[in-house]
Amino acid sequence: MNTTKHGKHNDHDWITTPITADLLRGALELEHTAHGVLPHRLPAWARAQCTDGQLAMAEAQPSGVRLVFRTRATAVELDTLPTKRVHVGAPPRPDGVYDLLVDGQLADQAGVAGGNTLTIDMTTGTAESRPGPVGTLRFSGLPGRDKDVEIWLPHNETTELVALRTDAPVGPAPDRGRMVWLHHGSSISHGSDAASPTTIWPARAASLGGVELVNLGLGGSALLDPFTARTLRDTPADLISVKIGINVVNTDLMRLRAFGPAVHGFLDTVREGHPAAPLLVVSPVLCPIHEDTPGPSAPDFTALAAGRLQFRAAGDPAERASGKLTLGVVRDELARIVRQRAADDPNLHYLDGRELYGRADSAELPLPDGLHPDTATHRLIGERFAGLAFGDGGPFADRRA
Repeated sequence: MNTTKHGKHNDHDWITTPITADLLRGALELEHTAHGVLPHRLPAWARAQCTDGQLAMAEAQPSGVRLVFRTRATAVELDTLPTKRVHVGAPPRPDGVYDLLVDGQLADQAGVAGGNTLTIDMTTGTAESRPGPVGTLRFSGLPGRDKDVEIWLPHNETTELVALRTDAPVGPAPDRGRMVWLHHGSSISHGSDAASPTTIWPARAASLGGVELVNLGLGGSALLDPFTARTLRDTPADLISVKIGINVVNTDLMRLRAFGPAVHGFLDTVREGHPAAPLLVVSPVLCPIHEDTPGPSAPDFTALAAGRLQFRAAGDPAERASGKLTLGVVRDELARIVRQRAADDPNLHYLDGRELYGRADSAELPLPDGLHPDTATHRLIGERFAGLAFGDGGPFADRRA
């Protein structure tokens, strides 16, 4: 690893280490920008096949992406350029959180002020970008011994990495021989309203399961896109899960006639690259507004006028007769497809999402905005997934490398 002296301040002789792919996990590609590097969770060829702004924002938000290195450093600085979102009329969003792990244990948390701003007006469907300054994240007081250090990037802020400084040399962390779990899903898998990047449910489940996470949870964008299937196909992994359904419903993207073949095609493509890996199809968790009412989802402008971000189902339950999708219809179809395919694919499995978050959970921990879980619910979902998938008898139970 090439390093350069950065100078002395704050009583430290800083070493600057280039941020390269061998220090990052969870990203599929690094884009070199005017400021530094931008982690992407979809490769450039996939991004070129869809110009949707929601997808572009989601895949560039580094959910599950972390800097991982081995060092004796007691102090670490990271310069970043975040992009913060503001929704017109809604309460301010908190700054993104960076989680510091030392030898796998959470040791500190911090945020970065400043950065770019993306202002979204949900009443008009428009967005405006404003540039801002680079900020600096600093962790100090780390133990002065060889250790694995992880800095998990904010799951909900696009984050350009500008510079990494430490007071001792840095090298790539060794391969610990853990299996790689590749997961794809919607904004709930992306992290939605979780408080920090290691509290999103896939990160919690990966920690409990003892696996390396590659999280392709894409807010608003789990839409059975062929380029996403090809990305899953081409990404090295030992264990794979795909959580399908809520975005197809709340975008009102397709009817039942298209949905079934699209699921088959998506799974066919994944299997081209991973013919025998355990593959778990997960249906949607409970979402009361869409259980029996089709999409699209729409902002509740009455709530927005009162300063609350809330969603409602804008479809008509009677439209199910013409093939419109609800979560109930989606679950039935996914269960049928997995049963059909499992006859020839013994490593294909199905999990009803209501086992992760169901009716009783909704009464105790309702979705604050009607669509997205909070931190406590992410923890619940992550722990239940770990038990059902990685526990004895689960499809991912044999997880040792």
